[in-house]
Amino acid sequence: MWWDERVSARFQRNLQPTLTYWSVFFSFGLCIAFLGPTLLDLRCQTQSSLSQITWVFFSQQFCLLLGSCLGGVFKRTLAQSLFALFASSLAISLVFAIIPLCHNVVVLAVVMAVAGLAMGCIDTISNMQLVKIYQKDSAIFLQALHFFVGFGALLSPLIADPFLSDTNCILSNATANASSNLPHIRKSLVPHHPGNLSHYDLPMKGMVVTHVSYAFWIMALINLPVPIAVFFLLYKERMVPCFNSSSHPLLSADELAMETRPAEKDDLSTTVQRPQVARGHDDLFSCCQSKNFRGASYTYFAVHITGALVLFMTDGIVGEYSGFIYSYAVEEPLSVVHKVAGYLPSLFWGFITLGRLISIPVSYRMKPATMVFINVVGVLVTFLLLLIFSYSVVFLFVGTACLGLFLSSTFPSMLAYTEDILQYKGCATTVLVTGAGIGEMVLQLLVGSDVPQALIRYGCCLA
Repeated sequence: MWWDERVSARFQRNLQPTLTYWSVFFSFGLCIAFLGPTLLDLRCQTQSSLSQITWVFFSQQFCLLLGSCLGGVFKRTLAQSLFALFASSLAISLVFAIIPLCHNVVVLAVVMAVAGLAMGCIDTISNMQLVKIYQKDSAIFLQALHFFVGFGALLSPLIADPFLSDTNCILSNATANASSNLPHIRKSLVPHHPGNLSHYDLPMKGMVVTHVSYAFWIMALINLPVPIAVFFLLYKERMVPCFNSSSHPLLSADELAMETRPAEKDDLSTTVQRPQVARGHDDLFSCCQSKNFRGASYTYFAVHITGALVLFMTDGIVGEYSGFIYSYAVEEPLSVVHKVAGYLPSLFWGFITLGRLISIPVSYRMKPATMVFINVVGVLVTFLLLLIFSYSVVFLFVGTACLGLFLSSTFPSMLAYTEDILQYKGCATTVLVTGAGIGEMVLQLLVGSDVPQALIRYGCCLA
């Protein structure tokens, strides 16, 4: 095996919780990427306008950010964390099952808001628990965790694609004229941003013909084993009330899941350190209390702020680039054919997933700080080259692949690096997850006003 016996032994001791957290992050990825390609069919299902249905994007993204902020509330004991993960993963399956029953756009927005809250809790808790379990060895496991996000994000559009309408799914007198624009509009919505679609006129009344419901029910079934896996972990830790034959305190189970045994220290020293680890990760509101700032050095604040800003930019790039690259490609000066430009978002997400897979063994040999440096420099150089070769369609595809590769491991590497600097006593996980969520929302709003020019201006600022 390409890792040493100490890390392997720790992984074997924590095999079930680690696999469970990875599977929960698969739910996160499954839920984050389906909305874009299915939105036109959902518009038909709710018989709403494009401007109305795009509010569903906002409700999901806003509540994802809110859920990320609130996720730290459930970290106080392992029981709270696992029950929150169980409820969140089960909620995602229920959301997939309920979406076909939502025939009103407001109801659909509320359902997607619930999904956003569940995703935010999963994002914060899963990262936090893996850091608590593995601490200085967490980088490799965080890379694997974020690989499952990319895998889920790739899988959900593939499941949905066979059930998407080839023509307008609301039959009316205007159907023939509107259907010609449908492929272009659909690709403008991939993966999770509506873009500027106010100039398209699609029928709102008529007979609804769509089979997208089957895609959501399939995704609900695929996701169902995830809450079951969390339940089995709860059962193993004897935290399910009706199956709990003993009354041992929750803290002992907490310590079991957060087992950290550095090679150079004995079990006694590890036991003494565990309470510090448990106190170190708070929710965003607890982190902002003045008592946590007393006696803190400038370095403490600088590390949190720098980490949040880096992820604000990089996760923001993932959101806005994947959402706008198609629209950028089909406009002047590139004028790429719509069908060819449609491969760009898939190429971007494909190389993000590939990069996360490659980063799993690389992160064991390379320090998180080095990986963050390579990623940030790679992103800046790629944007600079995209500006220099802005008239080259070939380099647009090459640059998109390189950008996905460099962005892929930035979040887990930055999280592992920041937690290592703070010795797992700060609020890094909550602050970094929140910063990344804000970046996804803010940069999409900034770029969305004028797609081609905004992308160039944003790239200039980065370079």
